[in-house]
Amino acid sequence: MQKPNGEVAAYPMRVNKYLAHEGVATRRGADELIARGKVLINGRVATLGEKVNKGDTVELRGNSSPKKFLYYAYNKPVGVITHSPQFGEKYITQGAGLPKDVFPVGRLDKDSSGLIILTNDGRVTDRLLNPEYDHDKEYRVRTAEPLRESFKKYMETGVDIGGYLTKPCIVRKTGPKSFNITLTEGKKHQIRRMVAALHNTVVELERVRILNVHLEDLAPGAWRLILGDELKTFLAQIGMEN
Repeated sequence: MQKPNGEVAAYPMRVNKYLAHEGVATRRGADELIARGKVLINGRVATLGEKVNKGDTVELRGNSSPKKFLYYAYNKPVGVITHSPQFGEKYITQGAGLPKDVFPVGRLDKDSSGLIILTNDGRVTDRLLNPEYDHDKEYRVRTAEPLRESFKKYMETGVDIGGYLTKPCIVRKTGPKSFNITLTEGKKHQIRRMVAALHNTVVELERVRILNVHLEDLAPGAWRLILGDELKTFLAQIGMEN
């Protein structure tokens, strides 16, 4: 790897972040490669925590063949954990029959369900989750109480969720107690907090779309590969090439 594939985050950056952005490994995996002496910066063995500058030559020892990147659409069931599972909790890839090196891009809380993208391509994480980029995600929501007449207006304009005013979004009512919402940001428990600020409670939350990737008819716990034109469009929308 002589140079990054396009613009990345500001330099200098930690070498593990650089390797993750290049899709070589996750940051944890990159640290393992560094600890094993497999990573070189300008011809010398890298050390943990070291930073690289733009124009530095970063090489991986023994990298004889390019890594095959895989991308999956997965329907996360309620109760499954997408980050830091505690004792007794089921992690998202547990028993799913997926390759061991894939990981979820972003989070979907335990009580929510729906679409999450799994991949072994570390470059996707920053491109999809960085708040500097506007990537839309759509959710289907059911509430405990009927939606007020002003609900759509206030949700779309922006809601104060504890000192933060949410960005404009798109809301479509689908029933007396249900709506679809499209966001370009993803604060922790954002939709639940927005609904609570408008004196209601979310009882069901399902993500149905990330950019051009749709949940479609995937059963809970099932997955499918993202391939062909769907993958090409997805990568293009986050500024990457297939």
